[in-house]
Amino acid sequence: MKAVYSPAALVTQLDDGVTDLAMGSGDYTSSCSAPDVVFSFLELLDPYDHYRVLEIGTGTGWTAALLTARLGDGRVVSIEVDEQIAAQAETNLKAAGPHPRLIVGDGANGWPDGAPYDRVHVTCAVRDVPYPWVEQTRPGGIIVLPWSPGIGHGHQVRLHVQRDGTALGRLIGSADYMMLRSQRRTWSWEGDVEEATTRMDPREVVRDSIGADPALAALPPGVRLLEQPSPDNGTYTLWLAHEDGSWATARFIPDADEHIVRQHGPRRLWEEAEEAYFRWQSWGRPGRDRYGITVTPEGQHLWLDDPSRVLA
Repeated sequence: MKAVYSPAALVTQLDDGVTDLAMGSGDYTSSCSAPDVVFSFLELLDPYDHYRVLEIGTGTGWTAALLTARLGDGRVVSIEVDEQIAAQAETNLKAAGPHPRLIVGDGANGWPDGAPYDRVHVTCAVRDVPYPWVEQTRPGGIIVLPWSPGIGHGHQVRLHVQRDGTALGRLIGSADYMMLRSQRRTWSWEGDVEEATTRMDPREVVRDSIGADPALAALPPGVRLLEQPSPDNGTYTLWLAHEDGSWATARFIPDADEHIVRQHGPRRLWEEAEEAYFRWQSWGRPGRDRYGITVTPEGQHLWLDDPSRVLA
């Protein structure tokens, strides 16, 4: 009971159910999110009387229960891709009392049979916003989601659906969620290496301001960034990877005039990241709240200050 009411996320599945939770180690693949984050997203969703809501990612069923308690049975559709998790959510909801419509399937496709929806509530991170969510939402409706482009922390996003079938909105706060399963990626760190040096401290790229993260995500698009500090000797390594097999590391060495860069593949990811960082500086170091996303049938675009100022 103490864990349930704690301000922390509770892991409910490891390795897509392959590893027993009692083992205590593995990749987190489902959880019950921290209450403060859940309530923050529900406030952004702003469900109102008689609204119909599509939820992507049932998980434990907790947020589906909250939405159903607010709107009533028959007004909430919740989709879960994992059959094991969906079955447990159904058991939980039967015991609790609310009766949302539960669907087992890939949430990236939404559920057109229940459309149009007034709100879409997403409980997993996405790199690219699936257009079916926009298509299945009424003009004037709202989609709230965790956007995780692979650089730094994830971001809360609230999109407003327009009459022309597009949606747009701004980045609001932090939100670190597990990825939508159909958008998971694998990365390779193999291949021949070219070595170089940089005078820039690679730690600056990720520790200067959270406002730099969206710029880095836009200007070298499709890049994943990882950090590897070494407290024992003070070194620090920044890892960058792209789906095309390109990767780079930039290693900070205490008291060194230059730091070591290793790169592989058709792209020079460290140079791209460095260029993006200084371009962000030239813009006046904008904060996160100045960025936004537009979603169209052709894809999504990140912009700065105004939807016409497209970055990627």
